[in-house]
Amino acid sequence: MNDNFSAQPGLTLLGQGGGGCCGGGSCGCGHGAADTEATAGAASVEGVEASFLVSGMTCGHCVASVTEEVSALDGVTSVAVDLNAQGASRVTVQATHPIEADALRTAIADAGYEIVGR
Repeated sequence: MNDNFSAQPGLTLLGQGGGGCCGGGSCGCGHGAADTEATAGAASVEGVEASFLVSGMTCGHCVASVTEEVSALDGVTSVAVDLNAQGASRVTVQATHPIEADALRTAIADAGYEIVGR
C-alpha cells in the first residue's frame, strides 16, 4: 500500500480496540495523567498536517510513547496529542513531506496503540 496521510484528508482508519499504557489494557502502571498534551519537534513548519484518533491512551506516559514513536518518522516536525483518557485521543502530526499511512499505523502500533478514526 503506497498511500500517505496528505493524500487522505483526515486519515480515516478503523480497527479493533487499543493497547493501553505499557502494552496493557487500561493504564495500571502508576504513571500520572499530568501531561495532557505533548509537542515534539519544531514549533511551526510549513508542510503537511494530519489529525487522527488513537485509542487506549490514558496518561502522560501514553502520550510520551506515541509522541516518541511518531516523532522518529522521517520528515515529522511536530506531534501534538490531545489526551482523552475516557475515549480516543486526537493526534496531530506536521511534517515536511507526506508520511505514508502505513508508517503512521506502525509507529502508533509500536507505541502500543491503534488509530481508530479521524
